[in-house]
Amino acid sequence: MATNQGTGEAQQHIVMLPYMAQGHLIPFLALASKIQQRFGFKITIATTQLNVRYLKSAIAKHPQTTHSNIHLFQLPFDSSQHGLPPNIENTESLTLNQIVDLCHASISLETPFRSLISDVSIKDGRPPLCIISDVFMGWATEVARSCGTVNVTFTTGGAYGTAAYVSLWENLPHRLTQSDEFSLPGFPDSCRFHITQLHPFLRNADGTDSWSRFFQPQIRLSLNSFGWLCNSAEGIEPLGVDIFRRYSKLPLWCIGPLLPPAMLTRKPTRAIGQQTGRKPGVSPEKCMEWLDSKPESSVLYICFGSQNTLSAAQMMALATGLEESGRPFIWVIRPPLGFNLEGEFDSKWLPQGFEERMKKSNQGLMVHGWAPQLEILCHRSTAAFVSHCGWNSTMESLSQGVPIIGWPLAAEQGYNVKMLVEEMGVCVELTRGTKSSLNKEGVIKVIDTVMGEGIKAKDMKKKADEIGELIRSAVGEEGSHRGSSLEAIDTFVSALISKDQEFVRAKTWN
Repeated sequence: MATNQGTGEAQQHIVMLPYMAQGHLIPFLALASKIQQRFGFKITIATTQLNVRYLKSAIAKHPQTTHSNIHLFQLPFDSSQHGLPPNIENTESLTLNQIVDLCHASISLETPFRSLISDVSIKDGRPPLCIISDVFMGWATEVARSCGTVNVTFTTGGAYGTAAYVSLWENLPHRLTQSDEFSLPGFPDSCRFHITQLHPFLRNADGTDSWSRFFQPQIRLSLNSFGWLCNSAEGIEPLGVDIFRRYSKLPLWCIGPLLPPAMLTRKPTRAIGQQTGRKPGVSPEKCMEWLDSKPESSVLYICFGSQNTLSAAQMMALATGLEESGRPFIWVIRPPLGFNLEGEFDSKWLPQGFEERMKKSNQGLMVHGWAPQLEILCHRSTAAFVSHCGWNSTMESLSQGVPIIGWPLAAEQGYNVKMLVEEMGVCVELTRGTKSSLNKEGVIKVIDTVMGEGIKAKDMKKKADEIGELIRSAVGEEGSHRGSSLEAIDTFVSALISKDQEFVRAKTWN
């Protein structure tokens, strides 16, 4: 393991700037931990007060994976000054319109962040080795340049999904054709995208709307950074990595997937989950006991992430299909679209008597609120995962060889599903978005395809297991073997050190 690399001067310092969303904060913390443990650098993560509090809680609950030399810096932020409800500092519980307001509000962090970099430079006697910023915080590239350092963009997603997201926002190719299918700059001509794979706000974007006015400049600034870090591994999505390198024309270091170390052992322990601070809908102990009562590879796990939900009609169809499939399932469920996602769940949103029947028959475990997802995915009884296909959930599932039933809802999830189906062969898409029609027959058919005894199910399981092996190999280090993701992070730091030494020599020469 490489440690304490530097120029022989003061301890190297890296400042990180995550976007204000849970799915971004946790990968940033995991990356900070990996860099600190491997190289001994000082790491400062800068974010707003409530997000600092969240990260402190995560660090406290997992002290074994986070070193004390990771520091949290609080950037001042008042949501009410940006037309947002008071004490709102991340995307949790926000409507779509409020999320775009939060995006624009995040630009206000530039001034206090610039002051932080200036203070670090004075205290350390030199600028930080680099800034690592979220793709949505592209303005950090200009801050780095003006402060005598470099900015590296970190995408918490995969290479394929990020490349598609970036190209779509930069080019808006769907606006240039009347067809529902279109080619995407940077992607092979044979790789066609469909309008329904785009979230409605991107589908309607024209370059002048509020979403375009945020994403386009931030992405372009990020494409002017020193290089990109990607929460993926070279071997698991080679096409996506190649596309992104060619499109961005920048160095791309695949340093992931950034998963809890316990998930990467061949026999994971039961206590591996990252506590979120939410009220659990079921205790981990009860959940594990329920799974223990089921045969191996028999349970379907259903969860759409911390911020997503379905329409009432979709929820009803999914419930009916699940019941008639006869297969055991765990369903993490929230109120449907149009209702308070944190509010009480009304039984009228499900078939009459559904929850009572599932409890009595023990076919289904309904979880209202937070569920121990990592433990569920690691359990021998879990056979498949109905997922929105956010990148964190996708990597958690595939690390355990669990095939996926895709139901993309937002962000780059539709592109993730496309890659999982067409490139990896580990996923079947059930439907898309919250406005699509769904019936019980479609639900049953897809469940049987993925969990049945047919050739398709066996092939998906085999390929998911192979991806799991590739993930473990990429992030592992044993004897003389050093996985590709570890090689990438070492190469990344070496590039930073070389750039830093050039800066020192130039400064000395002048």
